[in-house]
Amino acid sequence: MDNPLITVIIPVYNIKDYLPRCVRSITAQTYQHLEIILVDDGSTDGTGQLCDRLAEEDERIRVCHKENGGSSSARNLALAHAKGEYVGFVDSDDYIASDMYELLMRGIQDFHVSAAQVARDETDEKGNPLPDICVPPEVPEVIENREFMKELLMHRGDCSFCTKLIRRDLFPQEAFPVGKLNEDFHLLVRMLPRMGRVLSLPEQAYHVFYRIGSNSRKADKETFSRVYADCVENADMVEEIVKRDYPGLEETAFRFGIFQRLEYLLHIPISQMTKDNGMYCGIVAYLRRSWGKAMWNRILTGKNKVYHTLFAIAPRGIRKLHAALRRIA
Repeated sequence: MDNPLITVIIPVYNIKDYLPRCVRSITAQTYQHLEIILVDDGSTDGTGQLCDRLAEEDERIRVCHKENGGSSSARNLALAHAKGEYVGFVDSDDYIASDMYELLMRGIQDFHVSAAQVARDETDEKGNPLPDICVPPEVPEVIENREFMKELLMHRGDCSFCTKLIRRDLFPQEAFPVGKLNEDFHLLVRMLPRMGRVLSLPEQAYHVFYRIGSNSRKADKETFSRVYADCVENADMVEEIVKRDYPGLEETAFRFGIFQRLEYLLHIPISQMTKDNGMYCGIVAYLRRSWGKAMWNRILTGKNKVYHTLFAIAPRGIRKLHAALRRIA
């Protein structure tokens, strides 16, 4: 097997308790030809100094310090400095199996693809296993980008860049959208038309640590994460991509847009469902004018269509009823 250089990018922010486990799972890889870039995104708890100490332990580690700007800006900075032919990402509170990058690189070379992914598992803060978000394939599977897009739109595909190894020259400039959540989906659907086929491996080699309070994980049930609004915006973007690059998937893309809007309405606090909330009013208006199209959609489930109808008629009332039923249950 040839040994192209892999750049592994780790955005870091106030994570000193978990960072050593993450970094050492990478330095211990059986695939040794690595460049590891830690991007300290303006940490205030000593994490920046920890990054520097970890770099002293392994000459393959480089550290970038920057003002706080979020995970996307940190990843983009590292991409601009990456020297590897291939790029992978690891979140600083997660860790990886010792052979993850060897599996990915061997798969890329054996199947002649530009990108490959492993499966992932998740545990909570107490070490309890959580249900699989994406079901791993039973054997290695090469997926055409059109089919991969369809799986993403059906919420079955894995959009995470952390499970993947991708040829660096496929990344556009300013790859990740700064200031947005759901940023992996946003970038992946833009890149898919150029990526061609993607190899999916069955090994659950990426280990997600579900830390309450981390960037995309809710710390408070009353918190309304902006990720729901970003997901709706991404649904509109991907609908345009589908029209241009994947004719025949329009019905699937429409279903995806409806689903994301229903998710928004099921999670927004009732106190924010007001006439001066432009995002909320726009979503309700969209559901009302697209009701007939949704009812004829063959992919939306009966439950989706019922929620669509109810939210189009009386969104605040349905949310109040929904909350009351949950309390009774």
